[in-house]
This record gives sequence, C-alpha cells and structure tokens, in this order.
Amino acid sequence: MKQFQLYGLGNALVDIFVEVSEEEFASLGFERGSMRLVEAPEQKELLARLQRHEPRLVSGGSVANSTIAFSQLGGKAAFCGCVGDDRYGLFYKSEFDHLGVNIANPVVVGETTGTVACLITPDAERTMRTCLAVSSHLAERHVDEARLRASEWLFIEGYVFANPQTGQGAIRRAIQLAKQHGVKIAITCSEAFVVQVFGEAFFEALAQTDLLFCNASEACAVTGAESAEEAFARLADKVPSAVVTDGANGVYIRHQGTIAHVPAFSCVPVDLTGAGDMLAGAFLYGITHGIAPDVAGRAGCYLAHKVITQVGARLHEGARLYWNELLG
Repeated sequence: MKQFQLYGLGNALVDIFVEVSEEEFASLGFERGSMRLVEAPEQKELLARLQRHEPRLVSGGSVANSTIAFSQLGGKAAFCGCVGDDRYGLFYKSEFDHLGVNIANPVVVGETTGTVACLITPDAERTMRTCLAVSSHLAERHVDEARLRASEWLFIEGYVFANPQTGQGAIRRAIQLAKQHGVKIAITCSEAFVVQVFGEAFFEALAQTDLLFCNASEACAVTGAESAEEAFARLADKVPSAVVTDGANGVYIRHQGTIAHVPAFSCVPVDLTGAGDMLAGAFLYGITHGIAPDVAGRAGCYLAHKVITQVGARLHEGARLYWNELLG
C-alpha cells in the first residue's frame, strides 16, 4: 500500500468569492461568465474595490480542489503547487494542513500568491479574474520524486500547460517520474483553449496518460467532434480511460472495461464553480478504493450537484456524508 493514492500537480490559487448585484457587476464592464488572466496591479485594484463585501477566502485551483475532495472522502493525497509568503499564501498552507493534504512545497519567500476573484451574480453565473502570480512559477524543480513515487496516481491540471517556460517542464518531469515508478497518470483539460493553443505539449502528455477528464467543449477540442457523445466515442482511440462531463446531460465514463452514461442530478444551481473538480476528485477516490467506475461516476455527479447548490468551488463539510448517502 502506497503512502498516497493521489499526487496533484497544479496552480495553487486562493479563490476570493464575492456576491455582487447586477448594478455593481455592470459597473465593472466585465463580460459575464468570462475568465481572464490579469496582472497583479489590476487584481489588487479589483480586490480593493470588493473588500467592502467581506469576501470569502477558499484555497483552490482546479486540481487542488479535486485533491481536497479526494482527501475529504478519506483518501491520502499530496499536492504540488507554489504560493507566496503573503496573507493569502499563509492562509493556503494552513488550510491544506488543516485538511490533511500533504503540501509538497513550502511557501516561496517574497512572492505574491495567485488569486482568483470570483464574482457571483444573482443568475448563479461566475465571472473570474485570475492573477497567477507565483503559482505560474511551478517548474520541474518543484516536482518531488519521493512523494510522487509514493503515490498511486499523478493528477495533472491542464492550466499548467499554459506556461511553456516552466509549467510544461514540470509536467514532463512528473510524467517521466510517474512512468519510471509505475504511477498511473490522469489529466484534466481545464479549458478548451489549453488544447487549442498548447496542443503540441498537451497531446505529447496525453499519449502517455491513463485517464482524461474533460467537459463537452474540451472533449470536442481534443477530438474534433461536434458533441460530447461523439467526442467520448472518439477518445477511445486517444486515451485508455475517459470521463466526459456534459452539464445537465450527465457524464460519460469509460474505465477498466466499464462504459457508462450517468445522468446528472437535477437541481437549481447557485454557483457553477467547481462541479468538474469535485467529480474528478470523487471519481479518483472511488476507483482507488474499489468502487466500480459507473458507481464512482454517479457518486461524483451527486457530490458535484451538492457543490453547485452553494457558493464556492468545494464542499466545506459533508462530503463523506453525501458519498455514504448515495452508496448506502
């Protein structure tokens, strides 16, 4: 039995959640539902403007959220990402310590922690402004061989491909070590633009991957298909296992001989952040703990629907309770 079942590799970001009125959102001039990268000065100005709302801080990042979900369900996990020694970075590390996730890198002295300003409008849509800051410094030297070797799965965040100078080196090194030590590899696409803009590095990694997580638009970007169902079928030629989410239409799963379509649980969403992250974390937990892939997918859908009926990218309590509720 290995020390960890999961080693996550991704951007370490503090999510800063603010619920804003339609009037205030309009005054910002942002495109609704957009996610844009911004530099530190612009982010600082936006956060200062939002302080009167008493924003809620949550340690995050896509694969970080999945890793936390995995840990909340009872799995043993480690995470590799970079934070600074400012208030956000110290908050991040303390929350991971509290959650029992082994954080592989200490804080980087004198650097600014990456933040995501998540503006939630009354229609439950999220509009995000992301400042990667030191999280984008994640590089080959940060990949910890001892922790990775001691893990069953490596889980790579697609957004890390968007940093050719350092992030892609970290991914190549992690995959090389995983192959060397018999660690299985999973990748989450993160967004369709990762495939469209950084396709060469992405497909190089995909060729060595055991399991791919993606939503409908990402799956179409990977395969050139027109629908989630068609993309899911085409992925059989590209990767041994795949999980393709299709919003309210549920999720397509192919893993270890199981091929299934799992329907979504109907709900009224409050905030669509983090559904895919939760599903990935729950699915990985299931398959590393003897749960059949279709059942793990159904449990993942159940937890994902719990996430989107609240504000924030993950559940702060009750994850294991909901898991047990579904599995009986």
